[in-house]
Amino acid sequence: MSIKEMIQDHPAVGDGYNEQLGEAVKHAMYGAAIMNSCADACLAEDNAKERAECIRRCLDASDACTAFYRMGSRRTGGNVAAIKAIGAATIIACEQCLEHCSKHDDPHCTRCATMCREVIEDVTKAIHGLGKHD
Repeated sequence: MSIKEMIQDHPAVGDGYNEQLGEAVKHAMYGAAIMNSCADACLAEDNAKERAECIRRCLDASDACTAFYRMGSRRTGGNVAAIKAIGAATIIACEQCLEHCSKHDDPHCTRCATMCREVIEDVTKAIHGLGKHD
């Protein structure tokens, strides 16, 4: 099952499918799960207390990604201004998560940092590509 196909099949989308938004929604969905998992993995590390800020940033980024993919996948009515606003917040949250996860060399933080970069790139493209009525 593909979220991009689900969005494209929406009766309000049809030929107006926005590939950039579809890709950003997909990566935000994955990002939400990976960032949440990274926060949990950081809790299991021996130095979890020192990772409190990293854990917080991962959870914030996960929640922002969740909000973005949920709002971005709703195509009835568009609400472009709100999608752009939550997209901007998602970018900020992922940048902060990336900053903290980049300080750790364990596999889960490395994977999370990579996912943050992908989400930042795709959400940036999506919000810049949205028209007034997407």
